[in-house]
Amino acid sequence: MHLAIVDDHPMFREALLGAVIVAFPDAVVDEADSLSSACDLIARSETIDLILLDLSMKDVNGFDGLIQIRARFPRVPIIVVSGLDDPQVVHEAIRCGAAGFVPKASGKALLTEAITEILGGGVFLPREYRRTMPGRAGRNLNDMLERLRSLTPAQMRVLSLVKRGKLNKQIAYELNVGESTIKAHISEIMRKLGVASRTQAVIETSALDFEVLMTGARSGE
Repeated sequence: MHLAIVDDHPMFREALLGAVIVAFPDAVVDEADSLSSACDLIARSETIDLILLDLSMKDVNGFDGLIQIRARFPRVPIIVVSGLDDPQVVHEAIRCGAAGFVPKASGKALLTEAITEILGGGVFLPREYRRTMPGRAGRNLNDMLERLRSLTPAQMRVLSLVKRGKLNKQIAYELNVGESTIKAHISEIMRKLGVASRTQAVIETSALDFEVLMTGARSGE
C-alpha cells in the first residue's frame, strides 16, 4: 500500500503518518506540504494507491486543490481530511470527486475505516454526514428509486460495477464492450440520476437495495 499525505501543517502530517503506520505497518507513505509538491510527487510515482488531502493549504483556494488533483490523476482516489467539517463542505468535496471525507477531529479508528473502505473500492462518509448530506433530504429515496428505474439494463450493470470500484477499462473488459461505450453509459447514468460525479452516484444510491433493482433489470431484458 502506497499513500500520499498532503497537508501544509507539519504536526498534522506527523499525526496522520503515525495513525497510518499503526493501522497499516507495511504501508509506504510519502508527504507533501503544498499542492505543487503533491502533484510532482504523484506524477513521479505510478504506485500511489490513495491520497489524504487537506483542503486548507497556503497555495490553494477552496476546493481548487481537490479539483486539480482529480483532473490530473483521475484514477487515484482521494480522502479529504479537513477541519472544515460543515455538511455543505462535505457535500461539495464529494461533488468535486473525493472518494471520502474524514474530519480532522476524528480518531484513528475512523481514519482506518475510511482507508480500508476506499481501498476496497467503496466510498466513505462518517455516519452523521450520511444523514445530513444536502440534497439527500430534499431528494428522498423514492425519487432516487424512480431515477434508477429509468436506467436501461446495460446502464444498471455498469452502475453496479462502478459501485464495486471498477475502472472504466475493467468494466469494458467484463462486459465485453469498448471503453468509449462505458464512458457514454456513465455520462447517461449521471444525467439520469442528477449527479455530478460517479462518486456522488455511488453515495446517492448507497441506501437502496441494489440487488433487487438488478434482478428487476435482468428480468426486463
